[in-house]
Amino acid sequence: MKVTPFYAALLLVLAIAAGSLGAFATGRWLANEDAPHGMHDFVHKELHLTSDQEVRLDVLERDFAVERRKLELALRSANAGLAQAMSEEHRYGPKVGAAIDDVHARMGDLQKATVRHVFNMRALLDPGQQKAFDREVSQALTSEPKN
Repeated sequence: MKVTPFYAALLLVLAIAAGSLGAFATGRWLANEDAPHGMHDFVHKELHLTSDQEVRLDVLERDFAVERRKLELALRSANAGLAQAMSEEHRYGPKVGAAIDDVHARMGDLQKATVRHVFNMRALLDPGQQKAFDREVSQALTSEPKN
């Protein structure tokens, strides 16, 4: 099959979309400010945090925002590397395969950092708050996305 410029462009768009989807899905439930009951709102509004917990949580969130931004930029860079490899090879060759592995590794880094952040937040909570938090995390990870 000959790869025409149209198919190359289509593959590029699909690859970028696929790489970005993982990062988007990982961070959406945690940081989505449009959702009325996102994790951020849930923790701050539903768990009735003490002032000490609020202060400690603000520090965690500030630190994670910096880490998340760094990891998102690394993922974007990996996606750009994939786009470059695809435009050079015009097929699923060794450069494309390596670039996909790099995208997946960056997506994994972002997901791992997000999960560590979730556990760091959980550690600030008392046992009752942890139960409610655990239920909300489980629901966020297993429920169908809302349109």
